[in-house]
Amino acid sequence: MSSVNILGVRVDDCTFASAVEMVEAWLAQGGAYQIASVNPEFIMRAQNDETFARVLANTNLNVPDGVGALWAAKLLGKPLTQRVGGADLTIELCRAASAHGWRIFFLGARDGIAERAAALLAARFPGMQVAGAYAGSPRPEEEDDLVARVAQARPQLLFVAYGAPGQDVWLARNLPRLASSHSACPAIVGMGVGGTFDFVAGTQKRAPLWVQNAGFEWLYRLIREPGRIRRQMALPRFAARVMLESLRK
Repeated sequence: MSSVNILGVRVDDCTFASAVEMVEAWLAQGGAYQIASVNPEFIMRAQNDETFARVLANTNLNVPDGVGALWAAKLLGKPLTQRVGGADLTIELCRAASAHGWRIFFLGARDGIAERAAALLAARFPGMQVAGAYAGSPRPEEEDDLVARVAQARPQLLFVAYGAPGQDVWLARNLPRLASSHSACPAIVGMGVGGTFDFVAGTQKRAPLWVQNAGFEWLYRLIREPGRIRRQMALPRFAARVMLESLRK
């Protein structure tokens, strides 16, 4: 699979179909694998967060989440095939789980949200098995208990909704522990899913499809959640840095 380097962060040229195929192959061969859904906010955060940058450099798959990533790749001369949003990939993996009987653990979000999202997805995709659902916390003092809880549930897929970069750093630390020779998880794929549980549970409304297709989902969320303004300030800086990089090339 080809990839593009956007301001030092690898973004892989995958599609929904190829991402699901990779997960199928990983689960067949065993081990621990991590997926990150990379958008401009991730890329800009990685410029000043060495731990997060290291995580994104060592994931098994970085999907292009957001039109900003596609725009940057095209400007840098390595266009990507498709936007693969993390929320949409979560749904596609649940669809695949219904066909394969995979067990999924839903970890994170506020109390009760993971359970509701898991129940709704299980009803939508019969055959998908809910291994567990629990809010928990990414705090270090809870880590051992969470790893033990997930390991006991024996999932093949682990969706973590602690927000970036916390969810991705948590997965990088703990997926190898879950797939160790002493674990009950001989094969596990983990992905940070941000606000996906809230979208599925209906506690947050996602942008209409036409807004998503037009590339303005970020603006829709900003209007509904003004507190995101500090995070969204990364977008103009991202655009300026990418344009400068393209001129250098």
